[in-house]
Amino acid sequence: MKNLDYALLLEAYGSMLTEKQQGVMELYYWEDLSLGEISQAHGITRQAVRDSIKRSEQILSSFEDKLGLAEKIMKCKDIYSEISDVAQKLSEEGGSDGLNKISELAKCGYEILD
Repeated sequence: MKNLDYALLLEAYGSMLTEKQQGVMELYYWEDLSLGEISQAHGITRQAVRDSIKRSEQILSSFEDKLGLAEKIMKCKDIYSEISDVAQKLSEEGGSDGLNKISELAKCGYEILD
């Protein structure tokens, strides 16, 4: 089973991989191709594809351990989703409580990005 966390790490750090590693990872995680399908597409063995994926996963995990960008992205997505929900309720119901909640959430989003 594929670990979808690597799809997010690939989105955040994929450009830091080699072109070939990035291509293999995109086919594996974004296109959901099998090792055999990727090996045919790239003209390499299934084992070479597997090795490339495992090595790329280690590299992506290392970047995330050091930088934490993917975790920040997920927190921001959660916060902005909540802001959107509050804004929707505010527009439907009206009221200053919603404005205060939106302000709090926005401040939290800025703190995450610092």
